[in-house]
Amino acid sequence: MRRTIQRQENGNWQVSGEACPWARVIVFGWQDLAILHGAPVARRLFIDGFAARLYAGHLPALLRYRRLIGQRNRLLQSRAAAERLAPWDEQVASVGMELIGRRRRAVASLQMELARVYPAVSGQQSKVQVGYRCGVGEATEAAALVAALERARPIELRRGQTLVGPHRDDLTIELDGVDARVFGSRGQQRLLALALRIAELLPVSEAAGTPPVLLLDDALSELDTGVRENVLREIQSAEQVFLTSPEPLAVRGAANWVIDGGGIAAA
Repeated sequence: MRRTIQRQENGNWQVSGEACPWARVIVFGWQDLAILHGAPVARRLFIDGFAARLYAGHLPALLRYRRLIGQRNRLLQSRAAAERLAPWDEQVASVGMELIGRRRRAVASLQMELARVYPAVSGQQSKVQVGYRCGVGEATEAAALVAALERARPIELRRGQTLVGPHRDDLTIELDGVDARVFGSRGQQRLLALALRIAELLPVSEAAGTPPVLLLDDALSELDTGVRENVLREIQSAEQVFLTSPEPLAVRGAANWVIDGGGIAAA
């Protein structure tokens, strides 16, 4: 299979080649620390990426929702009357509740695996809890989001933007009952971010029918020796793993390559 990404003269990027709809890839990198200490948008991107690997309809619905929010925001900025906003409210609420429903199911699936993975890699019987914080609470009907939009309309008209909906929701991440985003140490946050990615493996495998490829970029740095061994033991269950490290690693059953001066050679 071959895919190419080529920059065009106008600066845009063109992707071409064969598609592989059954393939799934889970990536961990330093950017994932933002899931713990970054803005809410980082956590929304994380859960939407996970939900998109579980549910084929999630990404198209997310793109449609973003277009609807953009159009609704333009109406708000033009101080449109309530009767002009009402049809957009209904569309935003309908698609928004679809997204919320899939996010909730994705969080529940992630929580089940994370409760096993984090103690396994940390070597401690810590309790990890991931939750979905939503502007409509536990509501499941689109009418609840419509009502929330109507209540927020005076403020939205002043600010010119939609202030209620899945684009404003967030994840809560607790470690032993404490907000890990605020009180977790850097080492705990890094390990928790890695555990979140590893916890995706089983749900994605079951949803796709094929095991995903796990790409781990310098995942073992800042971890002590015992935790490193736990992580390596945990990822042994993955079908295919690519793990980068600035120093040589001895992993049983793994092939090793060295990248030096832009070249790749077998170790």
